[in-house]
Amino acid sequence: IPTQKWLAEHFPDFIKKNEWPASSPDLNPLDYNIWSILESRVNAEAHNSVESLKRAITEAFESLDQEMINRANDDWPRRLNAVIAANGGHFE
Repeated sequence: IPTQKWLAEHFPDFIKKNEWPASSPDLNPLDYNIWSILESRVNAEAHNSVESLKRAITEAFESLDQEMINRANDDWPRRLNAVIAANGGHFE
């Protein structure tokens, strides 16, 4: 609740949690961009222990390029408009 209140006070146009589409990977930069990059980096080699997997996840996350993250976030308004144009349906 404190986060929602802060967003309402500082960003009145921010979409409220009850207005956000449920399970919408098209509108989540992590889902439509970043997870696939992390997954490919983490799975580039087999892991024989949980520690090896944890280390690979940490290294992959820390090596993410900030500009790539910014581009994924900057693409969000276009994706939102595409979801609206598709009436919440699939788009490419």
